[in-house]
Amino acid sequence: MVKVKESIAVIGAGSWGTALAMVLADNQHEVRLWGHNQKQIDEINQFHINEKYLPGIQLSEAIKGYFSLEEALEGIETIILAVPTKAYREVLGNIAVLAKQPLTVVHVSKGIEPDTLLRISEMIEENASPTWLKDVVVLSGPSHAEEVSLRHPTTVTVSSKNMKAAEKVQDLFMNHHFRVYTNPDLIGVEIGGALKNIIALAAGITDGLGYGDNAKAALITRGLAEISRLGTAMGANPLTFSGLTGIGDLIVTCTSVHSRNWRAGNMLGKGQNLQDVLDNMGMVVEGVRTTKAAYQLAKKYEVNMPITEALYGVLFNGQDLKGAVDQLMTRMKTSEMEELFNILDSRQQ
Repeated sequence: MVKVKESIAVIGAGSWGTALAMVLADNQHEVRLWGHNQKQIDEINQFHINEKYLPGIQLSEAIKGYFSLEEALEGIETIILAVPTKAYREVLGNIAVLAKQPLTVVHVSKGIEPDTLLRISEMIEENASPTWLKDVVVLSGPSHAEEVSLRHPTTVTVSSKNMKAAEKVQDLFMNHHFRVYTNPDLIGVEIGGALKNIIALAAGITDGLGYGDNAKAALITRGLAEISRLGTAMGANPLTFSGLTGIGDLIVTCTSVHSRNWRAGNMLGKGQNLQDVLDNMGMVVEGVRTTKAAYQLAKKYEVNMPITEALYGVLFNGQDLKGAVDQLMTRMKTSEMEELFNILDSRQQ
């Protein structure tokens, strides 16, 4: 199939935004990579590298760095939003002022806003107007930027309220090393991508404590049950969580040293305090904010989420790590299948 060449703006020059810019450049698109650090943008344009976020990776000359958001958006129809969740409102406000034509917004971040409890697509819709927002598409799945930048085989999912828009984004990104599926379950794709960061933090903690593979396997399995319970209560299809943005993303994020959420949890498990961990990471750890949001969502929807509750106690209430694990292990006995049936029953009601 002949691909239509497009000029695309990637908003956010971190590791993930840069890796996705590389995929688009490989597909012969003209890519505008926007960042808020002039020195970083100069490095991209002069030396075709982004050494802080993807050290040792050579970028295509088809990727041009932009410090001016207005220039990056000029004549653009599709933008990729690759900024941390906490930066979305500021960035969307700036886009609203500068956009001169309707835009398809592809968000590739994984989080939920605490307190408002909005998914990212809902945040975009709340901060946009029909004059500049055409469609919202989410791209998610098991995809470390470090491996995508090396062109290792990677598979992701796109979703939207308008599946024609999702199919267009599928065509923009699809190539022989970056495979893209579609999934109509927008809620499930976003919830799976966001909540797996909570379980990855917890997995890092158990590894830091030296609890071994048995504990991590149990954590991943029971973590998936929590994600499915909450997602289904919010209107997602439970089958979505058996796919790429459920178990797929959960496995890669809980088991890889590339995962910043796992690394942050691992440091916590080895005795470092939360603020020192966040200061030393150098990149945003989405799982911390998402733990707060998921804890609030569990209360709102009256969903049982013991791992999330225990992690919330550790991160925000100073609970002892080993005490939190003991709390999980001594919970009231229940049937694994009973919980599965409850998820399916809630979907049918």
